[in-house]
Amino acid sequence: MFEGEDALTLDAKGRMPMPARHRDALTSICGGQLTLVRHPDGCLIVYPRPRWDEKRAELAARGTRDRWLQRLVIGSARPVEIDGAGRFLVPYELRRAAGLERDVKLIGQGPHLELWDAQRFEQLLAENVSPAATLEGDRPFDF
Repeated sequence: MFEGEDALTLDAKGRMPMPARHRDALTSICGGQLTLVRHPDGCLIVYPRPRWDEKRAELAARGTRDRWLQRLVIGSARPVEIDGAGRFLVPYELRRAAGLERDVKLIGQGPHLELWDAQRFEQLLAENVSPAATLEGDRPFDF
């Protein structure tokens, strides 16, 4: 349901505008109720609250074998809400953990969104996807 990439800016208080196309979907899915969590890759995940409830149950069911992942993800979960101006607050602790200062990228990933520091995202993209990779073989990407 969520796809595409948006370059956005956090304001001085850590608020971020939600693009209208996502805001409309989120309003209908969850009334603008979101949950933000840390991801091991260094970004934040933005879940519609009902999807987070499902994901939290999945993570909790994994038991002690994934205790550190549970601590990272469930332990960092913060409920937030899209305000009347179409923004939501990214809590300071989560901004700091993901290295978010001003310029960010919001990346649609189907049932959720990823929130990255813009410079870090571009650097990781350049390191992990080379232009030559699209020219190799009969099918450059196996979608």
